[in-house]
Amino acid sequence: MTEFRSQPFDPAQHDADGFSCGESVLDAWLREHAAVSSHRGTARTWVWVDSGGRVVGYYALTAHKIAREQVPSRIGRGGPAEIPAVLLARLALAEHLRGQGWGAVLVADALGRVVAATRTVAARVVVVDALAEPVARFYEGLGFRRVPGSLRLVQKIADIEAALDAEGH
Repeated sequence: MTEFRSQPFDPAQHDADGFSCGESVLDAWLREHAAVSSHRGTARTWVWVDSGGRVVGYYALTAHKIAREQVPSRIGRGGPAEIPAVLLARLALAEHLRGQGWGAVLVADALGRVVAATRTVAARVVVVDALAEPVARFYEGLGFRRVPGSLRLVQKIADIEAALDAEGH
């Protein structure tokens, strides 16, 4: 079975130039913005590396908030007007790994990191802004709920934690 390791992105250690997911905006973000965002404290990027040390995927996480009226009532009920959140700001998987289930595994890796972080810093939901309709449907298949009329999706962190526990993560 193929295994990948999650590591904090370090441009001195990880070759972002060799990464291609097929979406030029996501490829460029890793090369041009990931290190700067980390240095400035605006996002943390984690890369997946294969056994040869090659970057085969990545995701970026950042603190966020979302208006209670933007989320389904089940998620927003009892929360403040602005709900503390974690934004899954970027997620990309190398083209050669697409269609093999690795995207869901990469999302689970990111969400596991979110759950661990929320044991120290509170947040209620994870927010995703999908690039396109097929991406939104992918996240819906993972339990995210769409904000009506948009490509924004949310999922309650308590539900994520329960799902990860049920899967043995």
